[in-house]
Amino acid sequence: MRLNLLLLALLLGSSLLLVKTAYESRSLFAALERAKNEQRRLDAEFKRLDAERQAQATHLRVERVAREKLQMRAATPAVTLYVAGGASAPGGATR
Repeated sequence: MRLNLLLLALLLGSSLLLVKTAYESRSLFAALERAKNEQRRLDAEFKRLDAERQAQATHLRVERVAREKLQMRAATPAVTLYVAGGASAPGGATR
């Protein structure tokens, strides 16, 4: 009789341990799936940001921003000042 009660207690204990282990396993699997989804989302966001960075760094865009926001202009002979090579008086620059 005592052996049967001991075996019953061991059976109940192992059953509870099995249920707890299965629950933890499902919880860990769900957390792993959430982490994988987050990784996919971050990868997609990284690709989008990288494409946006590349689009922002094109030569035409940089030139347009320089002209519009910084009000820069291309160097032409009409706007270029040349300095004489000799020892000339101050203000001896020519156009």
